[in-house]
Amino acid sequence: MNKTQFHLYLFTKIPISWLAGVRLKQLNDDICITKVKFGWLNQNPFKSMFWAVQGMAAEFSTGFLCAEKIRKSGKKISMLVVKNEAEFTKKAVGRITFSCNQGKELDAILQKAIETGAGQTLTMFSEGKDEKGDVVSKFAFTWSFKTKN
Repeated sequence: MNKTQFHLYLFTKIPISWLAGVRLKQLNDDICITKVKFGWLNQNPFKSMFWAVQGMAAEFSTGFLCAEKIRKSGKKISMLVVKNEAEFTKKAVGRITFSCNQGKELDAILQKAIETGAGQTLTMFSEGKDEKGDVVSKFAFTWSFKTKN
């Protein structure tokens, strides 16, 4: 999936994320990086980015890595978030990037799901950093994977 496909997908399937400014920065076999810029549409009353907007960008950095790996496998595998945790350490202002670099771990879990036919889970982490490189939030999404018949 390239940036144009990602943005078209967001615009047509999850328009609130498009309006909030979530964008794809990088996607390859090892890492997915999303970005979102603080602005009027995604603010909270405390003059920083609303936590849910950060959550969308963070989830996409894990979920699109999963979706792309599943697409490339050629197998029918369902995926679902079964748990989410978040920690906020600094006001999110400016451009925030969220990165997940667990491509190799994901490969192993998907292979196990394909080989065994049993559901598998993987907790994937996304860290949000501001333009200075300071961590503003950390997210953990536990994804469940199961092959379909």
